[in-house]
Amino acid sequence: MNFQFEEAIEILERTPKTLSNLLIGLSNSWIVCNEGEATWNAFNVVGHLIEGEKNNWIPRIEMIILKGKTETFPPFDRFSQIHQNAEKTIEQLLSEFTKIRRKNLENLRNLINSHTNLEQTGVHPEFGIVKLREQISTWVAHDLNHISQITRVLAKRYQEDVGPWKAYLRILNQ
Repeated sequence: MNFQFEEAIEILERTPKTLSNLLIGLSNSWIVCNEGEATWNAFNVVGHLIEGEKNNWIPRIEMIILKGKTETFPPFDRFSQIHQNAEKTIEQLLSEFTKIRRKNLENLRNLINSHTNLEQTGVHPEFGIVKLREQISTWVAHDLNHISQITRVLAKRYQEDVGPWKAYLRILNQ
């Protein structure tokens, strides 16, 4: 087992800045490019991350700590952001994400201490019994997954333009 709470925090606190450094100031064509029909662009991903901050990570962690296996987590709508952010800019989304993540990490630190049993369990609507450390580990891996997704989508915008070098660019062959 590799999970260490403080190491998890290291990634979670860096994600907003990583995405802001990557996306703020880019031309809109970068922000809205995607991998084809029914795929997400950077704007959609950041909106999804915000929804996770509001309705997934901390609410489920609180349920594990306070209710254990007595209640099932409410389902999380992984696509709710698609239509609700249309009037916002990527800068607005990233600002919102940064603020809510900062607040959520403060809440997380208040919920978890050296005496917290990270093996406490809750009930996921699809997976059944899940552990607190698994929920936090998934939060970290989820961030990294979506950072990777955004960079892949951006790279694929130039997929046809790189010519023969495509053979050496794994990101374009995924």
